[in-house]
Amino acid sequence: MSIIDIQSLTKMYYSIGELSKMLEVNASLLRFWEKEFGLKVSKRNKKGNRLYSVKEIEVINRIYALVKVNGYTLDGAKKALKDKSVQHEIDETQLVITKLSEIKKRLINLKS
Repeated sequence: MSIIDIQSLTKMYYSIGELSKMLEVNASLLRFWEKEFGLKVSKRNKKGNRLYSVKEIEVINRIYALVKVNGYTLDGAKKALKDKSVQHEIDETQLVITKLSEIKKRLINLKS
């Protein structure tokens, strides 16, 4: 499971394929979450493919953390996204998980 480190994003927009690779989920799951959580993707390319901004990725990152990492149901995740006190807890959890993932990658690289 991998949460995206928002500070490491360098582009303004990311395709659904890029985002699905970063989160290690299927693109269909991102489209499902878009419908289920009422997300609006503000930009599309000429072909009509979704282009996610950093702000939209932050929201998807929160949904990912709630559903995949913390084990919330979809209804529970919807309620948690609206609750501000839970929001801070999610951000802290994401930060710790991201840092631990980076450390794990570095250790694996050192071992190789």
